[in-house]
Amino acid sequence: MKTSENPPDETKKDDSGLDFIRKIVVDDIRTNKNEGRVHTRFPPEPNGWMHIGHAMAIYLSYSIAQEYNGLFNLRFDDTDPSKESMDYVEAIKEDIQWLGADWEDRLYFASDYFEELYDLAVALINAGKAYICDLSADEIREQRGSLTEPGVNSPYRDRTIEENLDLFKRIRNGEFEDGSKVLRAKIDMASPNLLMRDPIMYRIKRVSHYRTGTDWIIYPSYDFTHGESDAIEGITHSLCSLEFETHRPLYDWFVDELLAVGALKHKPRQIEFSRLNVTYTITSKRKLLELVDGNYVSGWDDPRMPTIAGMRNRGFPASAMRTFLGRVGVTKREKNIDYGLLESCVREELDQEANRVMAILNPLKIVLENYPDDQVEHLEIPNHPKDISKGTRKVPFSRELYIEQEDFMEDPPKKFYRLTVGREVRLRNAYFITCTNFVKDDSGKIIELQCTYDPNTKGGSSPDGRKVKGTIHWLSKPHALEAEFRLYDRLFKREDPSGLPDYNPDSLTTTKGYVEPSLGNAKPASHYQFERLGYFFTDPKEFSQDNLVFNRTSTLRDTWAKIFKQHPHSKKKRQKKK
Repeated sequence: MKTSENPPDETKKDDSGLDFIRKIVVDDIRTNKNEGRVHTRFPPEPNGWMHIGHAMAIYLSYSIAQEYNGLFNLRFDDTDPSKESMDYVEAIKEDIQWLGADWEDRLYFASDYFEELYDLAVALINAGKAYICDLSADEIREQRGSLTEPGVNSPYRDRTIEENLDLFKRIRNGEFEDGSKVLRAKIDMASPNLLMRDPIMYRIKRVSHYRTGTDWIIYPSYDFTHGESDAIEGITHSLCSLEFETHRPLYDWFVDELLAVGALKHKPRQIEFSRLNVTYTITSKRKLLELVDGNYVSGWDDPRMPTIAGMRNRGFPASAMRTFLGRVGVTKREKNIDYGLLESCVREELDQEANRVMAILNPLKIVLENYPDDQVEHLEIPNHPKDISKGTRKVPFSRELYIEQEDFMEDPPKKFYRLTVGREVRLRNAYFITCTNFVKDDSGKIIELQCTYDPNTKGGSSPDGRKVKGTIHWLSKPHALEAEFRLYDRLFKREDPSGLPDYNPDSLTTTKGYVEPSLGNAKPASHYQFERLGYFFTDPKEFSQDNLVFNRTSTLRDTWAKIFKQHPHSKKKRQKKK
């Protein structure tokens, strides 16, 4: 994953240009904390699809490891087998690799540590810091108290260490029914942080695990597993989003207590950052699932979805995603980023990379009356007007052509510079043409234009120096290939959608049209700019030479938001807004 071209100088005293996380990292390196090491991780639960918020977490953890010569782990926190699968694991790995993060040989699973975690739980029991509780889940919830009332101690809280050790061993051996007993940490039932009120560490759950099978019938909680796995792996900076801020005291308590008894040797530091919220999107799995289950989208990887797989299928380049994430930056303050900034980054990348080709989405036939019936020219056209290294291609030109219907008007308004009767326009990289007449069908719809061409303007310029204001794209009708175009728009109608009620029924429009013959040899997952129409992507799953399917990645300019060239949260922009 490409990060900053000029990584921060670890020896600099002035780190005012760094975000708060990098300032912490730089300070830790200066003071030789953790022997000067930097070791981060991304710890997804393999129970669903990664979305744009996860992309920020991946990018941040990996880029910090790169910038400070550190290490980056991928670890699956797989402690709830009822919702997890290897399919999710493989999908998440594909997403992370696409973004450019490389965990090298450091792929781990919390399930790798089940035996170690069990031993750590035993260590806490031995230290008098954990006990077996026979209360039901509902009873535990009732006795937890509220924000204004303290909780009630479990009647089993004062069991002896010996009894707790014996019961925990017997629980593991399968002597008790699911839900009949749990292991709880002994902390403080009057703590103002409800998570510290004797949280559950282990539950009995007879569910087969996708990796360990039926070897275990007890599974550790996320809160107990997370920090301990970080400590086992030697993680120095455990980066997570702000919703885990209230979990940090519990994270630290488990690690500190285990350090105190010598069961762990390393203490990671949890640091929280604000979630990435983008306008016109939601990242709630429950709300997105409503769209999937209701067939409002084709699946979790539908190109309209804010999942990493969806954005990949739409044609967003990974490099553009990294640019976007870098520009958004890292703060402690919740922020709502304009979706237009993401599309701007995509266009910026594709403007450089995508070859130009011609396509017609709404065809209108042209007949060049003075062009020979049997003549076909193959015009040499550059693949990219800004990059001659991309070469040229030959595009056929003939008597019958297609143009876009919107490029002709019978009675045009002022400042309409495209085709109308009596007006001359330029066909891109071809000839000047003039419309002389048109043909309508019985309904009054224009179905054909009759035009003439100037053979002295080959290449799109006139030897006599005359100028035309309009330039339009075109295709040779006999050579055009039929194609399907999927035009994507915002999935939701509102900037701050609540879910299904704000679904945009016009978020996908499918139309049939034509492309130039060179695209008959295109490959799936290839980017193109269709002249004057936008950036398109050959569908990675459905495109073939017999089925030309193009997904529109982005229009050529943003129509939803005004994007400033400077950083979206810069001081200058805030001053302008004031």
